Order: sequence, then C-alpha cells, then structure tokens
Amino acid sequence: MLIFDAHLDMAWNACEWNRDLELPVSEIRKFERQFENIIPGEATVSWHALRKGGVGMTISTLLPRLHRKDAALTHYQSREAAYGVAMGQLAYYRAMVEKGVLREIPDSKTLKSHVEEWEANEAAAREEGSTIPIGFILSMEGAPPILSPGQIEHWFNAGLRILGPAHYGPGPYCYGTGSTGGLKEEGPALLKEMDRVGMLLDVTHLADQSFWEALEIFQGPVLASHHNCRALVDADRQLTDEQIKALIERGAVIGCAFDNWMIKPGWTIGVSDPKTTSIEDIANHTDHICQLAGNAKHCGMGTDLDGGFGKEQTPHDLDTIADLEMYASILEKRGYSEADIKGIMSQNFIDFFLKALPAG
Repeated sequence: MLIFDAHLDMAWNACEWNRDLELPVSEIRKFERQFENIIPGEATVSWHALRKGGVGMTISTLLPRLHRKDAALTHYQSREAAYGVAMGQLAYYRAMVEKGVLREIPDSKTLKSHVEEWEANEAAAREEGSTIPIGFILSMEGAPPILSPGQIEHWFNAGLRILGPAHYGPGPYCYGTGSTGGLKEEGPALLKEMDRVGMLLDVTHLADQSFWEALEIFQGPVLASHHNCRALVDADRQLTDEQIKALIERGAVIGCAFDNWMIKPGWTIGVSDPKTTSIEDIANHTDHICQLAGNAKHCGMGTDLDGGFGKEQTPHDLDTIADLEMYASILEKRGYSEADIKGIMSQNFIDFFLKALPAG
C-alpha cells in the first residue's frame, strides 16, 4: 500500500544537520554517535527508509528557523538570511530530483501519474536502487523567508505550493505555537496573495486567534499537515474540537503527528520513557477526528519524524519511518474498512491534492 506522509523536514535534516539521506538510517546513526550533544535525536528517516516502507508521497518542507536565543547558531537572526537558507534547501530538493531520487509534484496531473506509477509497480518502487522516484509537494513551515506578501508569487513560481505561516512563537505575519495573538499587519495581505496565486494554507502551528482569523480571510483549500487533538492532549499545539470541525467543513485533511508529547497526555520531553507510547496510541487521535467528522475522509498521517527530535521521542515500536505501514494493521484491528484504511494511509491526502493543486 502506498503511504503519504504529509510532513517531513527533509532538506532541513540534510542541510542543517548534515545528514546524508541516501544512506540507510543505521548508517546515519552510526556516523552521528560521535556528535551526541549536537544532533537533535537518533535519526529515523532517510530516502532509503521511505522507499523500504512504501512512503512514495510526502509533503517536504523548507524550514529556516528565525530568532531563538537558546539556539542562536541554527536560528537565523534576519529574514534575509532565512530567505537565503530556504533557497539553499530548495536547491537540495532540486539536486535530488536531478539525481532521480525525488519527483517534484507541482500539479494534479503529475500527482495522478506519480500515484499510478507507484501503485502499478509498488514492489519495484520499494527496492533499493529503484528508478521510481519518491514524490514530494513543496511546503514552507513558518513564513520568515517570505520577505513581503508581494513575494508569494515569486515563491509559487519557484515551486512552493503550501505555506504554513506560523511555527513556534511570534512570526512576521501571525502568531504560532507557544504565543498568543491574531494576524499581524501584513497577515491579511499575505493570505489574500496566497489565494490569488493558488497557494494552499497549512494551519499547523497557528495560535488560536491567528487560526480563526486566517480561516475567515483565506478562501482557498486548507489542510493541517501535522496535528493531533487537544481533547486528548491538552496543549496549544493541538487542535480543539471546534477547530477540527471548522477544518472538516472546509474539506481539510488532518495529518496525525508521531511526536510522543503530542500523542499521550502527560508525556514529558526528556523525562518520560519512550516505551510508554506506541503507534497504537496515535489511533486514538485518528478515532477522535473520525468521530467528529462522522467518517474517515479527513484523516491522514503527517509524522514530523526527525523534525527536531528522533527515536527517543517517538512511539517505542517505531524504529524508522519504514514502520509506518504497521499503522494499517492497527486500524484494521479497530474495525476500519479497507477503503478507510487506504484513505488514512494515503488516499485522503491524494484526493485532497488532486482537487487543490493546479491542473498542470
């Protein structure tokens, strides 16, 4: 079964943390053991592991983080620097495209043919050395590299199809996780320009007030790439039931994240034992979204694996991203139909993007 992961910071891992993502995860870990106090966690993701696990479609990000005093060397002090870094990360993806590792998916026509190729040749696509590329839709997490609302068209022409305007803390256009507030002065103009060019809105990380104001202004397709449920884990990083219902009304798909503190209530980073969380626990969030929707058409996966953390902060029964396919059997045991399982594993996001992306 083809798997669609709606949130991976691949270029950030390759460029910021110097990870050779063409290696098996075991080789990345072996190399990084000499840098234990520098690297953010034990790796779980590589192109090799994606292919092995049948993860043939991803949303892959540009992620240059801005202004954080406790990480001054990896969080950029100017938006111009963030812009330059984002362009460098884009160049990494393009290099992987040239090498045949990746296929960029800018439109629905390319998505349709890519999915058909993977589904018709899945066994071959999973083999090491396969010539069938892994597909990715280009997204940006946090908007510091967008120097003005007028630059949206420039980024769209460069291939950017999804923008999440927020990350952690206040940003140039709105407020993100751990902060409070609505859209800033140029926030409405940014959203209107996204609407004009056809760029999609990812509401992930938006502070509550920014979330509601953004949904009121933005009229185009909306998704939540990597979120879990606040009703199960009470933190502002999660979606409230009211937010989930609003997203369902807009036809959004919500990708469940695989970060332990977002999965299980009371799980504390650096304190709690990873063995207390399993992939099974994520299904509780999927169940909750399905109950609110009355169907399984608005759920997917957006793991965020290696998104600033590693194996020590993921469900204990997940060694690498290749283990995502275990989720299908968990859903089956919970009574999900074959069609609903396929939807959650990939088809819901595929159907969303077939409608939301430019025709091509």
